[in-house]
Amino acid sequence: MMTPRSASSEFAFALLAGFVGAGVRDVVLSPGSRSQALALAAAALEKQGSIRLRVRIDERVGGFVALGLAVETRSPVLIITTSGTAVANLHPALLEAHHSGVPLVVLSSDRPEELRGIGSNQTTDQPGIFGTAVRKVWDVAAPTGEPGESESAAAIAREAVLAAQAGPVQVNLAFREPLSSSVIEPVEITPAPVEVVSTRSITAIPIAKNTVVVAGHGAGEQAEEAARLLGAPLFAEVSSGAHFGPNLSVAWRELMTEAGFGDAIERVVVFGHPTLSREVPALIQRAGIETIVVRTPGVEDFNPGHAVGQFVDSLTVEGDLPDDRPTRAWVGRWVAASRVMLETHDAPDIDIATADDPKSQAAFGRAVLAGLRAPITRRTLVDAVWRMTWPHDRLVFGASRLIREADRVVPGKKIRVHANRGLAGIDGNISTGIGIALALEGAGITRVLLGDLAALHDAGSLLFGAGEPRPRMQVIVGNDVGGTLFDSLEVAGTAAPDDFERVLLTPQQVNLEQLAAAYGWAYKLVSNRGELDEALTPTEGTTLIEVPLPR
Repeated sequence: MMTPRSASSEFAFALLAGFVGAGVRDVVLSPGSRSQALALAAAALEKQGSIRLRVRIDERVGGFVALGLAVETRSPVLIITTSGTAVANLHPALLEAHHSGVPLVVLSSDRPEELRGIGSNQTTDQPGIFGTAVRKVWDVAAPTGEPGESESAAAIAREAVLAAQAGPVQVNLAFREPLSSSVIEPVEITPAPVEVVSTRSITAIPIAKNTVVVAGHGAGEQAEEAARLLGAPLFAEVSSGAHFGPNLSVAWRELMTEAGFGDAIERVVVFGHPTLSREVPALIQRAGIETIVVRTPGVEDFNPGHAVGQFVDSLTVEGDLPDDRPTRAWVGRWVAASRVMLETHDAPDIDIATADDPKSQAAFGRAVLAGLRAPITRRTLVDAVWRMTWPHDRLVFGASRLIREADRVVPGKKIRVHANRGLAGIDGNISTGIGIALALEGAGITRVLLGDLAALHDAGSLLFGAGEPRPRMQVIVGNDVGGTLFDSLEVAGTAAPDDFERVLLTPQQVNLEQLAAAYGWAYKLVSNRGELDEALTPTEGTTLIEVPLPR
């Protein structure tokens, strides 16, 4: 006998249909009892083709998968959880979304008012549990089936989607028993995406001598364009979205100490969120430096030492760039010197390679073979991954030494690169990459490049439940057996060696091949440069590539 419909199910379906109507397409959920009405409504909407549903048993993993989906689609993504600690497990992903301005909508299920504050099981103070990490919180009373609740649900959905454009929001939903009922009949939903009206002002800035443009994480192509219009060298972080173009100076850090370079800078224009160098904050805080920061919507202003002189919503450049020798020389010096610094000298001599005599040919062959057998360094690893990635692919860097290495050496290339640099945590790096790969839907391959500790911290993300699609992706683990980033910090020279090893380096001996097998991932071990390109060749499904690295 069919059970009667519950007010919980009616409201849950109306709410999710409202989100679909507001333009939401992606939903991530983790199972639970209190959230069952939302889960079953999501399953019904997936069957009728209205949403793309992803199920993850771990809410922390689910939160970062949703983050990756939102980063790639640039649209709000729903996260459905049950009550209690399930909600709290979303906090890391929401903090990252908050500091990066990523649109997420949490639908947290909760006990009704009469069960709060009396010691009920799995009950805590959920409204506002994320503090300032969410832009807005709705605490929605348990539905009763009264007329007008469906309309109210749809209105909440549209309000939440609008508010989420600037960052994450929370809709806390109380449900009474019966917590679910028979499946709701499919209904036709005509999406009418929420339109966001921009109120950002445009500020015109003049062309000025000795200007540099800094592109931090998420800066976007506008930073590269501004550098060209200003005739300024471009210092673009690898995940800035602006790491390309004729004005790019990759080795700018090394040049900062050279006469006529860093000491000659007079103005800095900043886009995005710079996080990969100490040199940028130091430059901005230097006496006599004029700094203009272009704000990122929904993100805290970048203002090291409170030394920034001007903040603008967006900018345009006044006038045309003069075609004179000083202007060309300023940017030309930075670009040319950077290229010289990045030149490699380990390739076989071209004269030997084209020689006719047997001895030269044999020497060339030995040189090539030696290169193929050479052990992999961090530089050769990031170079290879960068070289193998194309515009239709996606590259995700974890919070490891490898992103810093790439930021210093990889040449300009217009590809989509992401890293969770809002808070630069090691949690959720693989999960975020999975979300990006799922959104990409096989159009290219997604590569996640990270260290061993970041990979192990997110090992639960390797689990795909029955029926969950596996995207086309590679997780590349540079395994130097611990947190060797600390080797480059001051503490390495001051801490007792045994203490440093145990509480900072935290060495590990996990068998990554067995870990991959346990979660159903293909596995490849790369021991030299000759094997690296072959391992990085795109394949279907999910592959874990282990690359042992020296400490």
